Amino acid sequence: MGINMSSNEPHAPRAVPFKQVDVFTAHPYLGNPVAVILDAAGLDTRQMQQIANWTNLSETTFVLPPQDPKANYRVRIFTPQDELPFAGHPTLGTAHALLESGLIQASSSRLVQECAAGLIELTVSPSPGGPPQIAFQLPRAKFNLLDDSQVDELEAILGAPIKRSFPVTLTDVGPRWTIVQIESAEAVLAVEPDFASMAKFDRALGASGVTIFGPHPSDHAATYEVRSFAPSHGVNEDPVCGSGNGSVAAALLHHGLTASHASGYSATQGIKVGRAGQIKVQYTPNGSIHIGGQSVTCVEGTIRI
Repeated sequence: MGINMSSNEPHAPRAVPFKQVDVFTAHPYLGNPVAVILDAAGLDTRQMQQIANWTNLSETTFVLPPQDPKANYRVRIFTPQDELPFAGHPTLGTAHALLESGLIQASSSRLVQECAAGLIELTVSPSPGGPPQIAFQLPRAKFNLLDDSQVDELEAILGAPIKRSFPVTLTDVGPRWTIVQIESAEAVLAVEPDFASMAKFDRALGASGVTIFGPHPSDHAATYEVRSFAPSHGVNEDPVCGSGNGSVAAALLHHGLTASHASGYSATQGIKVGRAGQIKVQYTPNGSIHIGGQSVTCVEGTIRI
């Protein structure tokens, strides 16, 4: 029986496997953590939300048996305040936790995750001397452009000039990120948003948050520096965001701005919050986008539910 904080009726808590996984890094405590409840059978939505609020991470995932025979497993994804149909780093962290626990096995280096956004394909590639690289195929994106007055408002919220040659784009991949280009990676790192105003802006737009990006110098190992803000979901800055990076990649492709990196690129994220996330973006000839990286388990044991 699951927890019931509002009831005085006796219940018998059970201990289920739990992992806290750091995503987009091969080194503990430098990526983006996700809490993974490896057996969520018997928990209802309210109980899952309570646990996600308690872990107080940007996302907590709950693994369930698949309902679609094509899937290896089903997952529900929660922020401290809301359920998401899909999110990037929780998808990778959950797959890592399940593979590491031996609860699933990749068939021909391929997995299928079922979530509210549908079926998500993942690929697993070995990395000699380190954890495997896992990548997810980004759900097909939908796009809407912000008008000039909305861009002006967002520029004031960011407190930094927006590069207007890149159309500010609300990109829907499950989460809905407003994608903004800033002049340079250095300028991205200098941005200090007004989070209270951003939360109001996001709610009015129906957006999950704002992701900004800017190019590194040509001699840098990565192409872009990325930051993702989701104050309306209780997460002022997401350390390393898979769906945010995926939305940047989708918007670049949509606007025909990938000529210098037609097959993909790498990005870094998290410096401002003491992390060192590494994200790999891959474009395929059929137009699909794959977002990947390494993950490492930092905490494992059981959680009583």
